[in-house]
Amino acid sequence: MWRKAKTLSFLTHRPFSSSTPETPNPTLYSFLQPSIFSLNKTTTPLPKTPSQDTKPQPLTQNHIATLETNLHQALITSNTDEAWKSFKTLTANSVFPSKSLTNSLITHLSSLSDIHSLKRAFASVIYIIEKNPDELKFETLVRVLDSMKIANTAAPAFALIRCMFKNRYFVPFGLWGNVVVEITRKNKNFAAFLRVFDECCRIARDEKLDFMKPDLPACNAALEGCCCELESVSDAENVVETMSVLGIRPDESSFGFLAYLYALKGLEEKIIELENLMGGFGFSNKRVFFSNLISGYVKLGNLEFVSKTILRSLKVEGESTIFGEETYCEVVKGFLNNGGIKGLATLIIEAQKLEASDVVVDSSVGYGIVNACVKLGLSDKAHSILEEMDVQGGSVGLGVYVPILKAYCKEHRTAEATQLVMEISNLGLQLDVEIYDALIEASMSSQDFPSAFSLFRDMREARIPELKGSYLTIMTGLMENHRPELMAAFLDEVVEDPRIEVGTHDWNSIIHAFCKSGRLEDARRTLRRMIFLQFEPNDQTYLSLINGYVTVEKYFSVLMLWNEVKRKVSSDGQKGVKFDHTLVDAFLYALVKGGFFDAVMQVVEKTQEMKIFVDKWRYKQAFMETHKKLKVAKLRKRNFRKMESLIAFKNWAGLNA
Repeated sequence: MWRKAKTLSFLTHRPFSSSTPETPNPTLYSFLQPSIFSLNKTTTPLPKTPSQDTKPQPLTQNHIATLETNLHQALITSNTDEAWKSFKTLTANSVFPSKSLTNSLITHLSSLSDIHSLKRAFASVIYIIEKNPDELKFETLVRVLDSMKIANTAAPAFALIRCMFKNRYFVPFGLWGNVVVEITRKNKNFAAFLRVFDECCRIARDEKLDFMKPDLPACNAALEGCCCELESVSDAENVVETMSVLGIRPDESSFGFLAYLYALKGLEEKIIELENLMGGFGFSNKRVFFSNLISGYVKLGNLEFVSKTILRSLKVEGESTIFGEETYCEVVKGFLNNGGIKGLATLIIEAQKLEASDVVVDSSVGYGIVNACVKLGLSDKAHSILEEMDVQGGSVGLGVYVPILKAYCKEHRTAEATQLVMEISNLGLQLDVEIYDALIEASMSSQDFPSAFSLFRDMREARIPELKGSYLTIMTGLMENHRPELMAAFLDEVVEDPRIEVGTHDWNSIIHAFCKSGRLEDARRTLRRMIFLQFEPNDQTYLSLINGYVTVEKYFSVLMLWNEVKRKVSSDGQKGVKFDHTLVDAFLYALVKGGFFDAVMQVVEKTQEMKIFVDKWRYKQAFMETHKKLKVAKLRKRNFRKMESLIAFKNWAGLNA
C-alpha cells in the first residue's frame, strides 16, 4: 500500500495482469476505412500512407513552392480536398510543408465535423510523429484528441498516444491526460487506458521526466478500471504502488475504488487496513468509502454486511451519513431482489437508534430507502416497508411518507394516496397544506371525487387554516365534469365552515351547471336552499335560471321569476338585484316568447324608469316568430287586460304600422 511504498526508493515495475501483447486493432482498422488518402469518399481495400505511393517524380524547388502556395490558399478558402491533395503530393516526395502550414492543415481537418476529415488528421499526425516530430505542435495534437473525444473514437486516440511513446515524442501529460481519461470513462475502455497509463508511468520514472507523470484523476481512472471493470486486486495494488513511487497522493475516491474491490472480494482484513490508512492521510469524511463498500457488498450479495456497513457508518461518523440516491437505490435493489422487505424495515429501525434526535428527515436512512423505492418505481414496496416497520413496532416521521404520496399523485393512484393519508392521520401526524392540495388536485384530475372529498374532510378535521385552494380545486373540477349534484352536496357540507367563505357566486355556479344540463327542478331547489341559508340571489342567479327555462320553453316559470325579481331590482345591485341590459334582454325575450305582454310592459317601464337602452328589433322578431297570427279582436272577447297589454307592446315595438 501507499504507506509501505514510501520507504522504497525504487519499485520494480510489474506489468498489469490484464495486459496482453499488442495485436492489430480491428476497431482502429474499421476507423481508418475507407482510405484516408482518397480524395473522394470511396472505399478502398486498405489505407495507404504517403510513403506507400508509387515512385513519385522528384519535385523542383519551384514545384514545392507552388504546392505550398496552393496548400495555403486552399486552407484560406476552406477547400479541404485541394489542401489535402497538395499535402499528399509534398509528403509523397518526403517534403514537409512549413511548420505553420502543417499544423494549420491538421487543425483544419480536426475542426470539421466528419469522420473522413478526422481520419486524415489522424494519419497526418501519425506520419509526422514518425518522420519529422519537430514539425508538430503540442496544441495541434491536443486538438486532434479533442476532436476524437467529440467523435467518440477511442481506438485511434489510444493508438495516437502509443505512437507518441514509441517515437519518444513526449507531450506533457497535463495537455492530453484529461482528454484521454474522458474518452476512457465514456467508452469504458479501461484495459486500453491501463496500457497507456502503465507506459506513461514507466517513462516518467525511467526517463526522469516529471512532466510525463500522470495526475491524480488519471490515477483514479486507472484504479477505477482495475477495481470496477477488471475487478483485479493485483492490478489495483500495482496502481497504488506506482502512485506511491511517483509521489501522487490519493484522495477519497482512490480509497473508495479499493473499498469497492475489497468488499466485492470479501477481503475484510484489507478493508480494515484501508480504513486505518485513510485516517493516516487525514481523511475524516468517509462517505465515499462507505458508499463504495456498500456497492461492493451489494454486488457480492452479502446483505448482512450491507446493513452492518450502513449502521457502522452512523457510529463512526457520529452523525447521519448522507449517502447518495444512487447508493440507496443499490441497497434497495439488492434487498428486494432477495425478498428483503423485512430486512429493510429492520435496517431503518436499527438506524433510527443511532441517528441523532434532530436529524433532518431527508438525511435519514429511512427517507433514503423509501425515496429510493419511489425512484425505482416501487412505491408499493416502499409502503410495504413502512407497514412492516409498524408490525415490528417502529415508526417514521411524516417526511418519510411524502415521497410515496407524491409518487401516488404522479401515478394518479389517488385511492391509495387517500388510504395512506388516513394511516398517517391515525398515527397522529399532520400533512401540510401543499401536500393536501397536490393530492386533491390529482384526485380531481383522475375524476376520483370520493378521494377528493375524503381528503378535504381530513383537512378540515386536521384544523388546517387554509382551505380555499383545495375548495376551489374541487368546485372547479366538479363544474368542468358537469357534476352539479356533487357540487351542491359538497357545498352543503362545508357552507358553515368559516375558513372557506362561501358566497353567492358559489351557489350561482351550481345553479348555472344544473340549468345547463337541463335539470331545472334541481336548480330551483338549489335557489331555495341558498335563500334559506340567507345567501341573496343576484342578477347572475336569475340569468342562469331564465336561460335554462327558455331552453325548454318554460316561459311561465320566467314569469314567476319576474314577479319575484321586480320587487328587488336596483340600478347598481347594491340594495338588490342589479337590473342591467343583459338581465333586461333575457326577461323581455322570454316574456315576449311566452306571450306575457303585461309583464313585458312592466319590464319596459322599469327600463324607462332606470334609463336602460333597449334594442326593440330583437323583440319584434321574437313576436313575429311566435305570435304572428295573434288577433287583437279575439283577445278583446276573452281577456280585455291582455288585449291592452298586447296593444301597448305593439305600439312600443312599432308593430302597429
